[in-house]
Amino acid sequence: MKKVAIVHDYLNQFGGAERVVAALHEIFPDAPIFTSIYNARKMPPAFQKMDIRTSFMKKLPFILKKFRHYFWLYPRAFESFGLSEYDLIISSSSAYAKGIIKREDAIHVCYCHNPMRFAWRYDDYIKKENIPWIAKKILPLFLNSLKKWDLKRNKGVDFFIANSSVVKNRISQFYGRDSKIIHPPIDIDKFSLGTNQENYFLIVSRLNYYKRLDIAVDAFSKLGLQLRIVGEGPAKPDLIKKAATNIDFLGNVDDNRLRDLYAKCRALIFTEEADFGMVPLEGAASGRPTIAFGRAGALETIKDDVSGLFFDEQTPESLIEAIKRFEKMKFDKNIIRQHAEKFSKDAFKRKIREFLSEIKAL
Repeated sequence: MKKVAIVHDYLNQFGGAERVVAALHEIFPDAPIFTSIYNARKMPPAFQKMDIRTSFMKKLPFILKKFRHYFWLYPRAFESFGLSEYDLIISSSSAYAKGIIKREDAIHVCYCHNPMRFAWRYDDYIKKENIPWIAKKILPLFLNSLKKWDLKRNKGVDFFIANSSVVKNRISQFYGRDSKIIHPPIDIDKFSLGTNQENYFLIVSRLNYYKRLDIAVDAFSKLGLQLRIVGEGPAKPDLIKKAATNIDFLGNVDDNRLRDLYAKCRALIFTEEADFGMVPLEGAASGRPTIAFGRAGALETIKDDVSGLFFDEQTPESLIEAIKRFEKMKFDKNIIRQHAEKFSKDAFKRKIREFLSEIKAL
């Protein structure tokens, strides 16, 4: 029996990347999870039952709140893990986790959520992230060394898995490596088909400026249609200022409330250019279509005229035109649900097992 280890950048929030870790752990329940830092209060209770092993960084002052400030230490943290006893190492990485040092005959598979964005796509990163001004000043000084470290360490990756076509292309562009696409898992069973549709559209998103929610606010303010927005974030005050009274900001909601909102909405609105985008699939699992900006990850998660439709430009006018088209269309909630099931957690685990078998890692 081969010994398996799972490695992840940091466990201090629960999002799509951490869902991948949870699914990987279901495949390998005895595998320890190595990570730089761990905040149990921010993670689902299931993680408390896992064998989670943290680096020396857990002892740094204010690390849970200021984890970005210590970015130059993460390479050392992952290099410090002793993984020589493991035959198969699966890293879940958008930055540092793939930098582990393995035994020469061990197999390292990296599930890549994105190449290190702040190193390889710095301008895009600065535009899209709310980072402290001091980090904006310091980070460029480390970029060349971070890139060199990233290139050196990813030579230790035997196989890459990309979470989308967008990321596959970036792995090829920045690393010169091929990769297998396996989409992240959606917990389909958490959502159910709605029976009582209500007369509102829905946005579920962190309220960051780069997600271009202003497009939706402008469009729905002009149309007068009901829009409910779930989420918090730095753009919220500006969005509220421009929103008409037909737009409701609900803040963060619990899982039961979110399931109910998905199940009863007319459609999801998705305005960002995402690498993948799980929200349209959570909506699809509830039988609801998505009206989305037709770029990048949305093209992989939404089937045009089946589970949603697209608008071509990130403008209120383009979205309004798509909403008017939507008003004349009919969607079958059962067919939409079937589309979502292709991205289920069971499908993800099956594809991971099949890939590991193909490369003779099991």
